[in-house]
Amino acid sequence: MNGWNFVSSNNNLTDNHGHGTHIAGIIGAEAGNSKGIIGIAPQVSLMILKYFDPKTPATDNLKNTVNSIKYAIKMGANVINYSGGGLEFSQEEHDAVAEAQKNGILFVAAAGNEKSNSDKIHYYPADYKLSNIISVTAYDPSMEVLASSNYGVETVDLAAPGQNILSTLPGNSYGYMTGTSQATAFVSGAVVLIMANQPAFKSDDIKKYILKTGDAMSSLADKTRSSRRLNLFKALTTLDQEVSATGIIAVNTDNLQGSFSSSPQKKKSGSQTTKNPSDMTDFGKHLLNLMEKPKNPKLGTKPSDNL
Repeated sequence: MNGWNFVSSNNNLTDNHGHGTHIAGIIGAEAGNSKGIIGIAPQVSLMILKYFDPKTPATDNLKNTVNSIKYAIKMGANVINYSGGGLEFSQEEHDAVAEAQKNGILFVAAAGNEKSNSDKIHYYPADYKLSNIISVTAYDPSMEVLASSNYGVETVDLAAPGQNILSTLPGNSYGYMTGTSQATAFVSGAVVLIMANQPAFKSDDIKKYILKTGDAMSSLADKTRSSRRLNLFKALTTLDQEVSATGIIAVNTDNLQGSFSSSPQKKKSGSQTTKNPSDMTDFGKHLLNLMEKPKNPKLGTKPSDNL
């Protein structure tokens, strides 16, 4: 999908930094070409909106950000990934994200890399008090929040992988980056897959679903609001006819904490029945088959030059 360069006011989306290409690759790098990596949602349509360019440092990044958000709303975006931010509160930026909320757009935002408690020192736009925002921090392979990542039991929703993440870079290359930006891209990819497979879900449903299907971790109890890390496999297998990672199918999702239900059409009841795992639909079977394949499959992507 075509995007826009708000730094230079044109459609030149060349990435002069590398960060944007790295994030885009995590979310939607191409699959099936035997190159590099596969994005979380390789068939997603990406609309690249450029608000920063290190070769043009005199531009107003905040103004460009607000214009980018408004453009995404105008063009009918379903989810906005914002792997950036700062310590300055902006009413204009807040109002732009609020407008996205009115239009049913989820705003997945990086919690920031200031090594601080966001409950005390806020980081924006992740910390605006708007229900369509999912604030994401980063954890390492030992399941600990990165020392560089912001955290907060009142401001940060979820944790996702963020250390030494391999993804695309400009110039048909690949490389590793670390931070909450990368963690945010994983969550955005998960949101895309849930949207694709449950179009009836509203943004609030998707946010609740992502949080409630995450893995509860004691190491996150004093770091995030949910005390959970993203579990994409569990989210998708549960999503498919409410199939759990163990192969059990629940008729409804009332057993999840809170009032979330998988579909507005489904009746609420306090009971749960199960079916044989062989009754799983093709989507669930495909996911389980992928988990059983060799651990070194050929991976692929087509690098992007966009920020």
